Amino acid sequence: MKRRILKINKLLAERFGIPERQFPRPSPLSILIGTILSQNTNDTNSFKAYSSLRKKFPHWNHVAEARLSEIEKEIKSAGLWKQKAKAIKAVLKFFSEKDPSLNLDYLKDKDSDAILDELTQFKGVGVKTAACVLLFSLDRNVCPVDTHVFRTLNRIGPVDSANPEKTFYEIKDKIPDGIAHQFHTNLIRLGREICKSQKPSCSICPLKKICKFDNKNFEESKSITSKEFMLLDNIFEV
Repeated sequence: MKRRILKINKLLAERFGIPERQFPRPSPLSILIGTILSQNTNDTNSFKAYSSLRKKFPHWNHVAEARLSEIEKEIKSAGLWKQKAKAIKAVLKFFSEKDPSLNLDYLKDKDSDAILDELTQFKGVGVKTAACVLLFSLDRNVCPVDTHVFRTLNRIGPVDSANPEKTFYEIKDKIPDGIAHQFHTNLIRLGREICKSQKPSCSICPLKKICKFDNKNFEESKSITSKEFMLLDNIFEV
């Protein structure tokens, strides 16, 4: 599988380039909350919610002390604001009891499986959200699996899994060193721009020669709109 992932990654990089990364990396808590906000919405809406929350409450301690209704008001653009506000409050309550400064740097000393176990104990924090903390904050070589990554990988053929979580665990230890971020990001772009759930634009896909998807669509494709903005590469600290 590693060899096939390398081939896919090479073809994706030739099409989309190698995405830039933030440095220094955002804190684990900022990535965790940003990813909660990103669930079931697009990156533009979730970034608007994240920005509004950080401008209203410059420090996560302020969010921890805020009323739920105040948090809900700031994150409405992300949708599902009631359940997301509850998830954020639960996360902040747990970690503030461990360390009032809300410093999660202790996670750096844990292995990835232990971090996944710790973070997924919260309602509203699944494997994908926890994996985003691993990749975007802690720089672990893992590929979070969202709906786009799930769809594209199962169509292309490295995996044949029933759901995103199973796909994540199938590839977790098979990502060649150092490529997880570009692999993850470019698969999302592939899913957003070309390998859509309905009527994928197979005629212009950089992977069409190696893709195992049975129902390819070779109808002439309209112009493709670039969708390169990624929330988790734009998470900022205040």
